[in-house]
Amino acid sequence: MTRLRNNMHIVLYALLAAFLALIVFEWGMNFSGFSGGGALAGKVNGKPIEYRQYEQVYDGLVDNFRRQSPQAELTDGIERALREKAWEMVVDQVILEEQFDKYAISVADGEIIAAVESDNPPMVIFQNFFDPETGAIDRDKLDQARMDPENSEVWIRIEEIIRRELMVRKLQRVLLSMVKVSDREVEELLEREFAAYSATFLPVPFSAVGADSLFSVTEKEIDAWYRENREDFRQDPVRSLEYVLFSAIPTDRDSMAVKAELEGLAAEFAGTADDSAFVSLQSDRADTFNRRYSRADFSPDAGDALFGNSGLKPGLITGPVADDGFYRLVKVHAVSEGEPVARASHILIPFQEGSPADKRKANELVAKIMREIRSGTSFAALAGKYSKDPGSAARGGDLGWFGRNAMVPEFDDAVFNTAVGALTGPVETEFGLHLVKVTGRDNRLLSCSEIVREIRPSSATIENARRKAAEFQMEAEEKGFDEASVSFGMEARQTGIFSARSEVPGVGFNNVLTRFAFSSSEGDVSDVVNMENGFLVARVDEKNDSGYRELDGVLQDSIRAVLLTKKKGEALDRKLDALLAENNGDLGTIASALGGIRVVSFDAVRYRDMDIPGYGRDVRLMEALTGMKPGDVSRPVPVENGRAVVVLRDKSYPGSPDLDEARDRIRPVLENAKKERFIQDYFQAERNSANIEDLRTF
Repeated sequence: MTRLRNNMHIVLYALLAAFLALIVFEWGMNFSGFSGGGALAGKVNGKPIEYRQYEQVYDGLVDNFRRQSPQAELTDGIERALREKAWEMVVDQVILEEQFDKYAISVADGEIIAAVESDNPPMVIFQNFFDPETGAIDRDKLDQARMDPENSEVWIRIEEIIRRELMVRKLQRVLLSMVKVSDREVEELLEREFAAYSATFLPVPFSAVGADSLFSVTEKEIDAWYRENREDFRQDPVRSLEYVLFSAIPTDRDSMAVKAELEGLAAEFAGTADDSAFVSLQSDRADTFNRRYSRADFSPDAGDALFGNSGLKPGLITGPVADDGFYRLVKVHAVSEGEPVARASHILIPFQEGSPADKRKANELVAKIMREIRSGTSFAALAGKYSKDPGSAARGGDLGWFGRNAMVPEFDDAVFNTAVGALTGPVETEFGLHLVKVTGRDNRLLSCSEIVREIRPSSATIENARRKAAEFQMEAEEKGFDEASVSFGMEARQTGIFSARSEVPGVGFNNVLTRFAFSSSEGDVSDVVNMENGFLVARVDEKNDSGYRELDGVLQDSIRAVLLTKKKGEALDRKLDALLAENNGDLGTIASALGGIRVVSFDAVRYRDMDIPGYGRDVRLMEALTGMKPGDVSRPVPVENGRAVVVLRDKSYPGSPDLDEARDRIRPVLENAKKERFIQDYFQAERNSANIEDLRTF
């Protein structure tokens, strides 16, 4: 209810978003349709979209990006995202035009004049002629603009923008007139907001109908299910590449060259009186003077080199120290106390939210790990073995140094309320269960200036990698990709499938590589492709232009699991229906017949709380209670790993709310929310059903 209430102020112009974004960039754009004989970017329901108009929208998005982020680089990934946005916008525009035709929506010239002169003027008028001092439209300024002969051509374009906005308003009114809120919907929301349920339920696992081996799933059934549900596996054309990467990473010689440069600056840095000018001239980061740093601002090793220096005091020059791809030469001005920072290691054991069984397994594993720690096994070794945090597990669970509020609240509180050297947990967060070992704490704060240099590969290192990649490419063309990989001692990697719109797995966005993949045949070898960290040579490993995912082994296994669960669920439904009929809905008797499965009871649990004491969260169980009457026995309800049968013992409304008043309040809120969702769903359905032909090349 709170979320619905907060959304009441939202203007329901979901269908207007693409159109208005379009006109912001170019008033002069032709809105009479996307046709005219140029090269085609695609078609929507047979209506052509010209490349020039698609590019016009794309160019507008690029201009907007550069205005908003003048320092940002237009990377391949950003370019791809903007092109997809431009494509979506022109497709939406065609679909919007179709809706105007479908509902015979038009706007007369007189309606445009009336809108401009109204108290609720169109957006383009409001944006350009609103006076913040008076809180109203500056009519004098507006009239002057309209009457100025120099603005005649511009005003024609503005009127066309206004015409389209008024058409959108009319279309919105037509669509929203279809939205109705039933009494049943109001009652369901009323229950979810105010009701409290007391119920008993019997969760029955799939194992109650026997082992998986009793339920066979044949290849024929998998094929039939795939054919029946083939539309669920619709996809854009995809490719898969095999590639080798010749990294152009800095060598030890490159690193030592950077270090030597900074060592040569140490004496001059120590003696300069103008840190700002010196840092601006010498550092890769021009703002690294008169800064305040805690230990959390350095990697652990760099922090140890600086904060572990017994002579740490004003005037000290420390470094250069290596720190995550940089060398830092630090000049200390003052040492003071600040907010404490901590260093900690953890072992993460995740569990599926809403699954009591999964959470129990996680707790059992945590208990096992605790026993191993008490028996003398090192925390670092156990983190490497058990932790599911890939970033820290390889480092023995070490998270480095961090300050307050850098971690989720529960983890943060545990670390900063535990003594150094102590172990705490399990700590439950949104990520799972954590065993935490606090390994350090420091409250020192340094005021300092520093010269920072990135450790970059030298031109010789880059050229060496480029040369090796070129030699590999030539041999791959002559002798084959596999033989070249063996000859060069290179490990060939697989990207997995990707579309022309997505990033290349393991590589990222690279337009050159994507163009090669979608313009080549299977087995073709690419030219040398420049990467941020080196050079790549690829071979097209797999093509699929069918528009559907192939029924490969992975998908077969996935479908087999779905069908197995379906069969076991159906068998469990039949068994529970029979037991309910035989025992008149007595859950205790049914539990005994099933081998003593535990019956769970709870009192006064609200729908919005979701958490069932002694069981956990289960939305489907709470949904089943909505609409039931005291004494009702449910049919089997699908739950995690099985089914449940629910008996509603009592339904109350704590606090004795005025339900009639609540109904009157809920109905308009629900209506607004339903209208908002309806607009979104309507246009999404139109997009889904449209015949969209994307003819763009990359």
